[in-house]
Amino acid sequence: MALLALIIGAGAGGGAIVFRWLIVTFTRLFSGHDDYSGAGHVANPHLPWLGPWFVLAAPVVAGLIYGPLVTKFAPEARGHGVPEVMYAVAARGGRIPPQVTVVKALASALCIGGGGSVGREGPIVQIGSAWGSSLGRLTRVRENRLRVLVACGAAGGIAATFNAPIAGPFFAMELILRDFTAESFGAVVLSSVTASVIGRAAFGNSPFLDLPAFTLRSGWEYPIFLALGIVIGAVGVGFGRVLYWIEDVCDWAWRGPEWLRPAVGGVVLGGLLLVLPQMYGVGYPVLARAVDGRYALWLLVVLMLGKMIATSLTIGIGGSGGVFAPSLFIGAMGGTAFGVVVHHLFPAATAAPGLYGLIGMGAAFAGATRAAITAVIILFELTGEYTIILPLMLAVVAATGVSRLLSDDTIYTRKLTRRGVNLDAVHHGSTARLERSTVASVMEPIPNPITVDTPIEQASRALWLSANGILPIVGSDDRYHGCVTARAIAEALSDSESDHATVGEIAVMPPRITETATLAEALDVLARSDSTGLPVLDRGGHIVVGWLTHRAVLTTVQGTR
Repeated sequence: MALLALIIGAGAGGGAIVFRWLIVTFTRLFSGHDDYSGAGHVANPHLPWLGPWFVLAAPVVAGLIYGPLVTKFAPEARGHGVPEVMYAVAARGGRIPPQVTVVKALASALCIGGGGSVGREGPIVQIGSAWGSSLGRLTRVRENRLRVLVACGAAGGIAATFNAPIAGPFFAMELILRDFTAESFGAVVLSSVTASVIGRAAFGNSPFLDLPAFTLRSGWEYPIFLALGIVIGAVGVGFGRVLYWIEDVCDWAWRGPEWLRPAVGGVVLGGLLLVLPQMYGVGYPVLARAVDGRYALWLLVVLMLGKMIATSLTIGIGGSGGVFAPSLFIGAMGGTAFGVVVHHLFPAATAAPGLYGLIGMGAAFAGATRAAITAVIILFELTGEYTIILPLMLAVVAATGVSRLLSDDTIYTRKLTRRGVNLDAVHHGSTARLERSTVASVMEPIPNPITVDTPIEQASRALWLSANGILPIVGSDDRYHGCVTARAIAEALSDSESDHATVGEIAVMPPRITETATLAEALDVLARSDSTGLPVLDRGGHIVVGWLTHRAVLTTVQGTR
């Protein structure tokens, strides 16, 4: 697992480098700039005669390329990606089609480069996760470890993209695995560190966002930060609702083939970009300017609302990209606007509005996703500002609480809920059923046991006729004496000195399962065994009363879905 985690981290780090290069390349191709969002209403140097009107065509041309690509090769690559990874881990054992890695990278880079107002973090999570899943399936690891390898890919992607080696593991544990264990945490940390080293070699060692230093004015600001968390947390919830409402409108309005949807919808997106060019692509330059205090209050509000609509429209028309960065953008605009108002009312007692913008980023992300730990850590790593930790923690907790009050779902889980998938039911429902059920309720009849004095030659014929590669051994008093396996028989027959040996001499003693054990306990035993089934013993552990197989447990799990 350690070696696999290192390889996955290296692949995720390399993937982040290639993905960012693809985004810059396509952005230059479609707009003539490295990041058009900060350029304003300017022309594309490649097509100067079009002036700023080229933004009407950019999303259409990009959609004509990535629409057929996604529809034909990997429909999972449509949308923001993280819900698909969450579902793959919770319900599909971590299995993600390998082609998602390439298709998601190309589709998202084309979408963002062509003006799609989405983020690159969701795609790199899906790209890294698909890489981890492919490597795990290639090496035939067990399902529980395959899930961890998927999380390793997600952690490495976040770490390399944001230069955030601490936030990467917590994102993977809090959102992808939705669980914290020592083994999985160690693996995702190894992957995250490896990806960060590779990312820093390419992008440098400075914080992701280069922002001015901010300081608190007084302790009286903490109640204001609490209010900020409540307000912006509600804005984060609102962003999720707008996203799916616009997606519903697009589904209702579209009647053509899915591969053509991004191109036709790109006309509407291009019209929005013509009005608000700041919505072009990810928009980090615009975010930095807002936090730096360069925008008026009215423009901050317009940009916040505009990003909600632009991101929702991009996803609704079939675009490919994340909602992570848009939630940070919305939080920065809303938080800075909140800070402008507060600073106008209490100029001597409050910090610069930009500080409220930084904390608003974490609050909006927490309100949208309820990933409170990730929100705190990633904002610290994005900015390198330790002074914001205490107000950030307060605002994030408030935003998470508001999110729970206002909505049953997060921006990620709502996509699955609308498909009829409840992640909590998938995970906890199966677990609860396993905890409630006993082995006695699902065990199968005993295969014909072999007596302890049976010669090996005779036992080999019995195993050959049996459907199992293992049979129980009993004594003359019917007491359990272990099991004989096909491997042990084969090894004994190859030994010339074993002509007169009996199965009692080569018996193995697998972990014991009693009829009173729960299926959850029995499943742990089965997972540690190489056999297709194991004997079930009575309460005293001396008499074989049944047989338990992986199939019997799987039937019980499937009955909960």
